[in-house]
Amino acid sequence: MNPFGKSQIRKKSRKVAPIVALTLLLIYISFIGEYSSHHKLPQTFPSHDSTTPPCSAVDGTTDTSPCNGGGAATLRHRGVDEEEEECDLFSGEWVPNPDGPYYTNETCDAIQEHQNCMKFGRPDSGYLKWRWKPDGCELPLFEPGRFLEMVRGKSLAFVGDSVARNHMQSLICLLSKVAWPLDISDPTEQNKRFQYRDFDFNISIFWTPFLAKTGELDPTKTRPFDVYLDEFDDTWTTRIAPFDYVIISAGHWFFRPSYFHLNRRLHGCLYCPEPESNITHLPPAFGYRWAFRTAFRAINAAAGFNGVVFLRTFAPSHFEGGAWDQGGNCLRTRPFKRNETELSDSALEFYTIQLEELGIARKAGRRNGGKLALFDTTKPMLLRPDGHPSKYGHWPGAKLVMPNDCVHWCLPGPIDAWSDFLQELLKRETV
Repeated sequence: MNPFGKSQIRKKSRKVAPIVALTLLLIYISFIGEYSSHHKLPQTFPSHDSTTPPCSAVDGTTDTSPCNGGGAATLRHRGVDEEEEECDLFSGEWVPNPDGPYYTNETCDAIQEHQNCMKFGRPDSGYLKWRWKPDGCELPLFEPGRFLEMVRGKSLAFVGDSVARNHMQSLICLLSKVAWPLDISDPTEQNKRFQYRDFDFNISIFWTPFLAKTGELDPTKTRPFDVYLDEFDDTWTTRIAPFDYVIISAGHWFFRPSYFHLNRRLHGCLYCPEPESNITHLPPAFGYRWAFRTAFRAINAAAGFNGVVFLRTFAPSHFEGGAWDQGGNCLRTRPFKRNETELSDSALEFYTIQLEELGIARKAGRRNGGKLALFDTTKPMLLRPDGHPSKYGHWPGAKLVMPNDCVHWCLPGPIDAWSDFLQELLKRETV
């Protein structure tokens, strides 16, 4: 059982005889039709000023025919339009790596408490001994010195939620073998900025869990969040123009109770206390699609931005035995093989939305001179139920909203492989 369908390994193009070329074309057309049928993609997209959710009906249901204008059925990895196609980095397996890990909680102080599995006594270490192996090629392990030379004179921004911060901290820890950054953050802001002066390289994190404009985001309050799905979040959209690379992501906040606003009016809600007779109740996918549509629209409209944006796809959680607030936990100690698991319906829906919205944004970006690329962590991280902190992100007896963390990733841990991906993606951008 392959949870993602057919492998999409990239191979080098070769000149072939006309009859062979025709055969390959027919195979490709058959594959696209099969993929589209399997995922039942929606059909049409409204304009940006419409209050109808993109690719969905007003009631949040999804149409079953293919999206026009570039959805998941037509989206392919970067390089597909080039004569020399590249290996798909994101289809593969986790294989043993006895050399890991490459830092510890004693050598890197960028690790937050709730991801510090070593400190809080996680008894096993096997989860540290794996690396990602693509099906069709080798993925070189991260080399901090090489990476810093690649990004000399550049800047990198992470845009997203706490998993984006988790990713940034992993990168800082991996780089700590060569250099340690200077924290030049504004102490009055939640956003952070770090500078590697010897390499004229800086890293920033913009915390924006919904990507779009929001009201106050205080999880301790019982009222649902206000999310203005068609409006830019200017805490990051007005600041990305100088960056060479931007990694954008979002996910788990879209399962939280929220009021959705469109055209400055309350449009509906997710898990809100009001009865359905008083307000339209909408599914998480409604807000997720709108948020990415708005975020990509902001990126393509950003004056002066000439960098590369990577969409880092949804990294699934691994709660078993119950939901996060109903005793669910993640106690496995080894990766899955790809035939041992599959995406949940909600995770698959989020992943498909991201691919669809990236396809649409890339078309718009080509017209505007921008560049967007896929950074697919969904496939690899689905297979890593062993990499979460679980109860090893705090001392026993601590009273927490989520006592077993199966969303974030231990540091060190499987998330360190994201820097392997990033190094290769940046290399491809410079070729």
